[in-house]
Amino acid sequence: MHDLHVHDYLRRHIRTVPDWPAPGVQFRDITPLLQDPKVFRVLVDAFVHRYMDRAMRPDVVAGLDARGFILGAVIAYELNIGFVPIRKKGKLPFTTVAETYELEYGSATVELHADAVKPGDRVLLVDDLIATGGTMMAGKNLLERLGAVVIEGAAIVDLPELGGSDRLRAAGLPLFTLVDFSAG
Repeated sequence: MHDLHVHDYLRRHIRTVPDWPAPGVQFRDITPLLQDPKVFRVLVDAFVHRYMDRAMRPDVVAGLDARGFILGAVIAYELNIGFVPIRKKGKLPFTTVAETYELEYGSATVELHADAVKPGDRVLLVDDLIATGGTMMAGKNLLERLGAVVIEGAAIVDLPELGGSDRLRAAGLPLFTLVDFSAG
């Protein structure tokens, strides 16, 4: 499937739920992408083919809690490399490093096991969607504090009007997304 066809094909399988979780919000639901075996394979292959290329190949995939686990684990498996979960605070049992970031109302904290990556590891950071970019930025900061090199941030959906993708790129993180939902 040609790249443009892949993007359109995947976009058609993302459900928009109006006014959720609040009035005026257009929620982009990726679960239909996972339910149909053919669509799920097209989705995963779009990422795997990119990261099989020697120049783009990571040493490990890090997935952001929780939907980044679904995609990240499958990508890591297909690339025959390890997977590292970046969890919400209080979920990891071993020694962790933590990063707190601002949300629209309040803040959140994500954690990573201190031995999850080694200095110099090339890491692909995966989530389902980029909105404000706070979670992915926190994940990037955690990985870099442990000496890893985040080669790219990958997500299914970019919501560019929320500013996250611009903010992440400005912080030096290259991004790869499959579907762009600009205003509307």
